Amino acid sequence: MNTYERPITLAILAMGGQGGGVLADWVVSMAEAQGWVAQSTSVPGVAQRTGATIYYVEMLKPSGGRSPVLSLMPTPGDVDIVLAAEFMEAGRSMLRGLVTPDRTTLIASTHRAYAVGEKEVPGDGIGDPQVVVAAAGIAAKHTIAFDMQKLAEKNGSVISSALFGALAGAKVLPFERETFEDAVRAGGKGVEASLRAFGAAYERAQTGKTEPVARRIDNTAEMPPVSVGQRQLDALLTRLHTNLPEAVRPMAYAGLSKVVDWQDTRYGDEYLDRLEALYLLDQEAGGAAHGFAFTDTAAKYLANAMAYDDVVRVADLKTRASRFERVRKEVGARDEQLVYTTEYMHPRMEEVVGSMPAGMGKWLIGNKRLYDGLDRFVNKGRRVRTGTVFWFMGLYVVSALKPMRRGMLRHGIEMEHIAHWLDVAKGQLPSNYALATQVLATRRLVKGYSDTHSRGEAKFDRVLSAVPMLADRADGAEWLGRLVQAALADEEGKSLEGALGTVRSLAD
Repeated sequence: MNTYERPITLAILAMGGQGGGVLADWVVSMAEAQGWVAQSTSVPGVAQRTGATIYYVEMLKPSGGRSPVLSLMPTPGDVDIVLAAEFMEAGRSMLRGLVTPDRTTLIASTHRAYAVGEKEVPGDGIGDPQVVVAAAGIAAKHTIAFDMQKLAEKNGSVISSALFGALAGAKVLPFERETFEDAVRAGGKGVEASLRAFGAAYERAQTGKTEPVARRIDNTAEMPPVSVGQRQLDALLTRLHTNLPEAVRPMAYAGLSKVVDWQDTRYGDEYLDRLEALYLLDQEAGGAAHGFAFTDTAAKYLANAMAYDDVVRVADLKTRASRFERVRKEVGARDEQLVYTTEYMHPRMEEVVGSMPAGMGKWLIGNKRLYDGLDRFVNKGRRVRTGTVFWFMGLYVVSALKPMRRGMLRHGIEMEHIAHWLDVAKGQLPSNYALATQVLATRRLVKGYSDTHSRGEAKFDRVLSAVPMLADRADGAEWLGRLVQAALADEEGKSLEGALGTVRSLAD
């Protein structure tokens, strides 16, 4: 690269909306402005399904009056610079052989945009970024990594501007900072914001420090807006700090925040009632020696169970002003632009009946002919455009049913299910503390909405049925944990059935 007898090669890995094409154009226009010959090509992916689009740039200073022949595709082991607009894309670039220790400078944003493969796993399918960190330390000649997405948003721009600034700051191209900035200005769109993000990333890259990468985003829980009643919130927080041990308070705070946001402060009182009762049992069982793990686990999963996803919750979340603002921010919409969101919904008759008063819902379930007829009408996929008055008002009316939620059929069913689950856990607590705690953690199987919730609940019930067979075993908690992992392994539950067979054989 010092003599420029061969092209400088650069690969950009970016997903839709991240400005990968714009970034490639900046690099090419900058090189051409300096009298170099430059060429860019792209190999499209399908966003997060099969990987990002790869934009490939080659540039060479002309020599001897001849035009160079440049390659159309990156060759493994022959790439000088890799820019990854998302951290796992940096990992994929290493798997493709684009990053090599003898020549490649890797510039990557440490933020995550979860792939479909990560999201569709029933359990925790999130890839471990520490694997990428370790690989980069071996595979790359030099690595510059920090959260460029956050930096770009802070400066009102998109990540391509920050990547370009990091590229300039890395000093791996034979051009001065002003040359990079001229390329941005020549683009003519969003110049000031782009230059702010560029400058911030340039300075950050100059430090040469790589930020530590967390496995997941730390979303610190916040209490809901004061509109729910500041005095009531203060009373709940005082009660939490007074009646629960310090080790449990952070998780209890997060759980309380969730249930109050889901319903109201009265529901927060119900949550603390249950949690305090479990804490008293935990104390009697010697929970102090275990760091009150039973209560801490209950604080998490009880909140998740009480704040189940129903039609009211879904409608509430989809009509919040904060959601529309977040969507506008994610797509980079300007103030004068209109943004329409399309929601893909497939309601079932179960959701409709569940949102009815308990008596009416039970009557309708008992009238099978009427129920089946209504199901044929309701059970259809729909595209709901929440930017239109009709659909927004429809969802808004559904979200307004929140005060009536406690009288709905679905709520009664969920409360019975929670009571049974807690009874099983409390039954094991005096004799097998670890198993009782693991019983609480099995609730992670129940999540989501509609069919997803039904499948998870069915698996949860099957796993819970194994508790009596494990009650007298010292390793009962470990076996119950294995059943949970088996339940998460596949959607159909084949692995769980095999694991349950093994547990039955242990009991024989």
